[in-house]
Formats: sequence, structure tokens, C-alpha cells
Amino acid sequence: MRMKATATLALVASLIAGMTLAATGSKAPPSGETPATQARLATKAGLVAVARAGDSLVAVGDFGTVVRSTDGGLTWSQAASVPVSGLLTAVSFADPKNGWAVGHGGVILVTRDGGNNWAIQHVAEGKPVLLGVHFTDASHGYAVGAYGTALSTVDGGKSWTPMPVGEGRDADLHLNHIFAGRDGALFAAGESGAAFRSRDGGAHWERLHTGVSGSLWGGLARRDGRVLLLGMSGRVLESSDGGSSWKGLESGTSQALTSGVERADGGLVLVGSGGAVVASRGGQLATVIRADRQNLAAVVEGGSALVLLGQSGILREPAGK
Repeated sequence: MRMKATATLALVASLIAGMTLAATGSKAPPSGETPATQARLATKAGLVAVARAGDSLVAVGDFGTVVRSTDGGLTWSQAASVPVSGLLTAVSFADPKNGWAVGHGGVILVTRDGGNNWAIQHVAEGKPVLLGVHFTDASHGYAVGAYGTALSTVDGGKSWTPMPVGEGRDADLHLNHIFAGRDGALFAAGESGAAFRSRDGGAHWERLHTGVSGSLWGGLARRDGRVLLLGMSGRVLESSDGGSSWKGLESGTSQALTSGVERADGGLVLVGSGGAVVASRGGQLATVIRADRQNLAAVVEGGSALVLLGQSGILREPAGK
């Protein structure tokens, strides 16, 4: 059964449940929208995505929460101003200063000061749930979301253009994540095992044959060119030919996997629901279930530690674990 539009974030929502503007060209907040409030325990809010802004880390999540770290995730501070208080689902930086975040209500936020101050740059028509954003540089960016919503910009977000990804029935599939391969190809992960690839900057997309039917929630490109897709039931798919063919990797868990990072030493760490942390050891993947069983939505390497984000905010553990 298809998820309803309001349930597009069923997994992400579960991960956070119990889980002066420097920008130019900004728009006034949508009617009834209120800014995020300053909270003493902002780092304990449900956080679902994180991105690097130069040497800094910027994480986003529920209640319009944006927090920043300049010391590898050791300490965090809340952004000075965020014009929305809804769920922010994804964040991307083109360089240390220019970044974008997306979320509920079709909002696309922009920052020009590394994530401390944000403005509403665009509200997608129909105010769909946006689930992914990726910028390849300060001019070219992409946003995806519920019911096949996909937008692109070539002017740093001053204008956004609809970007058809799927065709026929595929045009209505929820698109959960967008990222780039090491060769510049774009990948979009979606529901029902759907994945798409563009080799021309989003102008044309092709459906990839993943061989699976469960929703795909995330993906990443490895430094050697391999591409991974992550999804329901502990699914990990790997491609060594730019997405033309895929093989399944045994993750050791049936928990949904949502995000991953390749560490400086080449090892992988993947995270997901139920406290699942999957790490590569000796060329194989092995799963550890955290004792707290917190739902985890994102992971990033911060200095000598791993930074985990999820339903209870930010957690740190030694990178060697």
C-alpha cells in the first residue's frame, strides 16, 4: 500500500519521534509560519541530517532546529536564526559559507554565513514534503521529495525549475535522497526499490535496476568510485560500475538503514533504526545494536570520533568502535 503524502516521512519521523539574515533573494515566511525558538537543549532535539561546511559540521532536524560545530562535533551551538519551526529533513553545503536545507511545507532555506543565519529562499509549489537536497557548487543544486517532486537550480537557488525524474508510474514515486557519485553522476533513491541516475546534471534521468522492492532511504559514493544504496530490512546495495548493476551486501541486520559515511581510513559506518550501527571489518559488514536502541538517522566522522544523530539528538563515540 502506498504511503500517504503526510506519511512520506514515516521512517524519518520515527527516527526523531520520542526523536539578521545573510542570505539574499529570500522570501517572507509562509503564512502562519513561525521561526525556530532558541532552546537550551537544542542538541537533544530529533536531528535527521548533517553536512560539512568546510571544517564545520551543520545538523538539522525537528522544530526547525539547526546546530553547528566547529570542533569536529565535540561542542555544538544553535543557529542564531531559522525562519521555520517545522521538520528540516536534509542539508547540503557547496562551500564553507553557502548552504541549503529543505523540509516540510516545501521550504528551501539558504545560508550565506556557514549555517548561523538562514532565510526562506523558495517554497515549492503545492508545499510538498522535501526529503533531499544536494548542491554540486554554489550555483547548481537539486531538491527532491514526496510524489516525485524534483527541482533544480542553476543560479544558486534564486530560481528553481521542475526536474522530471521518473516516467509513467515512476513519476509519482517518493524520492528520499539525492547525491552525486565521484564521476559527477547524480543518483536519487526512492520508494519501492527505485533508484535513478543522471549523467548530464539532471537534464535526463534513467531508472536503475536495483533488483529490490523495499524503499531505499539513502546512499553515498565511496572514494574508489563504488556507489552504495541503503534501505529497508538492512538493505545495502553496491555498484562498481556507476549504477548500471548492483549486488546486495550482507549487513547483519534487518533494521532499516538510512545513512552512511566512509571514514578517513576507508572503513564504512552505516546507521539506522533500532540503534543499528553497521561497520566494515576485514572487508565484511558487521552490525552492533546500541544498548539504548535509539533510532539513528545520520552519521559523520568528526575528528577522532563518530558523530551519530537521531531521535535524541547528537551522540559521539570513538571512531574505532
